[in-house]
Amino acid sequence: MKYVDEFRDPEKAQTLAKEIRQLVSRIERAKQRPLQIMEVCGGHTHTIFRYGIQQLLPDAVEFVHGPGCPVCVLPMGRVDDCVALAERDDVIFTTFGDAMRVPGSKKSLLKAKADGADVRMVYSPLDALKIARLNPDREVIFFGLGFETTMPSTAMTVLQARAQNVGNFSLFCNHITIIPTIKAILDSPDLHLDGFLGPGHVSMVIGTRPYDFIARHYRKPVTVAGFEPLDVLQSMWMVLRQIAEGRCEVENQYGRIVPEDGNAQALSAVTRVFEMREFFEWRGLGSIDHSGVRVREAFAAFDAERKFAVPNVKIADPKACQCGEVLKGVIKPHQCKVFGTACTPESPLGSLMVSSEGACAAYYHYGRIDTSRIDARRSARQAAGAANAEAVAGCLGAAGATAAAPPLIANTVAASTARGVT
Repeated sequence: MKYVDEFRDPEKAQTLAKEIRQLVSRIERAKQRPLQIMEVCGGHTHTIFRYGIQQLLPDAVEFVHGPGCPVCVLPMGRVDDCVALAERDDVIFTTFGDAMRVPGSKKSLLKAKADGADVRMVYSPLDALKIARLNPDREVIFFGLGFETTMPSTAMTVLQARAQNVGNFSLFCNHITIIPTIKAILDSPDLHLDGFLGPGHVSMVIGTRPYDFIARHYRKPVTVAGFEPLDVLQSMWMVLRQIAEGRCEVENQYGRIVPEDGNAQALSAVTRVFEMREFFEWRGLGSIDHSGVRVREAFAAFDAERKFAVPNVKIADPKACQCGEVLKGVIKPHQCKVFGTACTPESPLGSLMVSSEGACAAYYHYGRIDTSRIDARRSARQAAGAANAEAVAGCLGAAGATAAAPPLIANTVAASTARGVT
């Protein structure tokens, strides 16, 4: 495959969907409850809904949307810190565009800009460094955020700032790491996952080896996936094949981009500039040990948290907002009480409705399809399975009741995709 169209071929998609249905029919647990596969990355979530991939899969397979959107997991207090820095008279605050509208407790960066703060959208930390060189009388702060995907470019910009002796440039570091996050999800009692679609862009930097613990210790299959429709379908097929064959391994569907050992040069830059924080606060997930990085002491002159007074106050999300439950995969976006009503892209309560990778934005933007018939079929199948299990237990004289099925969506209008791979 060389061209984008080949990754969106309808015939290949239908062939993969048929193979997936055959695999699922061989998996016993799929007859009792839907198999829950978490796509960690928000980019995968948007591919799934944009191209109608969930509709191609059998009812016994269900995607669970993970926390792989760095803007979405940014706690409200850190947004307030950004606003406090941006509103200093001597500061030019630079940020990626998807962070502009994330709500803080009082305002977003976009609102701060409207109120007079000098907030500028950039496409790269190098753009921020260029602004610093052009404005030597102003302090320029770059809002560094993202998983290991964007960490190397930030690290190399700090290295370049020191090499060029640009003293008015600094970094407000909010970079986070994927592995502790997945571990926190696996340790959560609320979820019973059957496998993972691993993040493609993060893996391009860190490789596939860091995911070995998921297969080895937690006995969950993992497939690192690309972002085109056929990438996602093939990756799902690979995960389900492992389940059907009783294997738990880390496989790499995205081999055209992701090396097993990662990008040594990028990792070297990250190691030079950053060190692990003892803990980092996540929106909806709470504090996770060693899940974020900070600037090393050797580069303290380029650390905005050392250079300026940052409030660093913890602020709870609005009570009506259920971003935390969505991020952990406990509920779907349309099950949130304020989805599409009080919380929309135009007036978001939570970050998941803002970011281009947020699950709520994916549900909202790609149309609404009535999934009640799908859910009804699931409910009927599970009810039949529970009845059969009770009958068998009665014949055997079993005293214990059968395990309760997980809660299902019933008679709701889900935000999904209006486009399919057909």
